[in-house]
Amino acid sequence: MKKVFFLFVLLPLIGWSQGDAVEAARKKMEAGKFAEAKADLTKSIATNARNKVAFLLRGRAHMGLNDFYGAIGDFNFALEIDSTYTEALNYRGESKINLGDDEAAILDLTKAIKLNPRYADAYTNRGFAYYNIEDLQAAYFDFSKALELGPPDADKYFNRGLVKAELGEFVSAIDDYTKAIEFDKTDANLYNYRGVAYYNTTNFEKAILDYNEAIRLDPKDAFKFENRALAKTATEDLKGALSDYNKAIELDGEDPETFNLRGVLKHTMEDYDGAIADYTKALELDDTNPTYYDNRAWSKTEKENYAGAVEDYTASIELYPSDPETYYQRGLVKLLMNNNYDGCLDLKRADEMGLPDAKAAIRKNCK
Repeated sequence: MKKVFFLFVLLPLIGWSQGDAVEAARKKMEAGKFAEAKADLTKSIATNARNKVAFLLRGRAHMGLNDFYGAIGDFNFALEIDSTYTEALNYRGESKINLGDDEAAILDLTKAIKLNPRYADAYTNRGFAYYNIEDLQAAYFDFSKALELGPPDADKYFNRGLVKAELGEFVSAIDDYTKAIEFDKTDANLYNYRGVAYYNTTNFEKAILDYNEAIRLDPKDAFKFENRALAKTATEDLKGALSDYNKAIELDGEDPETFNLRGVLKHTMEDYDGAIADYTKALELDDTNPTYYDNRAWSKTEKENYAGAVEDYTASIELYPSDPETYYQRGLVKLLMNNNYDGCLDLKRADEMGLPDAKAAIRKNCK
């Protein structure tokens, strides 16, 4: 599962210092001038090394500069001054998430929540950490709690919708994505994710409508065209799907999966040469994926290039020897080549590995 990254957001501080340097730094941070703010706060700390707010703000300036180790150092100083400083615990946890130390982040965020059970941002951050370690139920609870505490916004609904979708609760995910869209109708990703959820509930027409809007808002994202192509394929709009795959590849010609999917579509359209060319391109980009070899072998078989198909199935088996289907398909191709002995060996191997279809093929072709 990929890591979840999120935007650095400035929030009001409790117990704000009235010092001029700190106030100036705060304004600079609001303007995104993190390096200048850091310099101001360093001067402030030099005159008062017990100012926990200055350490907190400088830590957040470090975060704005993507220096998460520096941020943690400043949050540590703030917590040495006040071990119950919930904001420092929250931001230290957030920094640890950005460094991939999710377990340690959970400890900090849990402590912050224990000290302040109504700290919505701490629940949100802990939800991200749980998501990253694939504890989806815990992430679901925390994102729900953040919504309960409020105020509700597009991000909070999106976060929970994402987890619901990962849990397979697509209908409920659609509800959350819809709420998120009510708060922000300009975010293309919200429509895209709702489209994915509609697709997974086989509501392909609504999925296409959402992908249309996502593409209108963000016409440079190849994945949105790829998603719409999948939905169009499901509605048997094969020409429309091909057009979308072509556009996706125009925008990003380095994704092997897009070439593979376009190859599958071309095979369905009986353009076997075009399919083979796409699978070959996918393999040029990633020669470690056995599916690409399987798919190219499938199209080569349709072209009666049986030797080439056997070669591809063999490459697939070398990469992933535990798939009985590949042995089965290679066995069938060998039978087409009148190589009954080797073909039956492959069918028997598939049967031993538990593939039901292999047994019937053995009865029909092998003595």
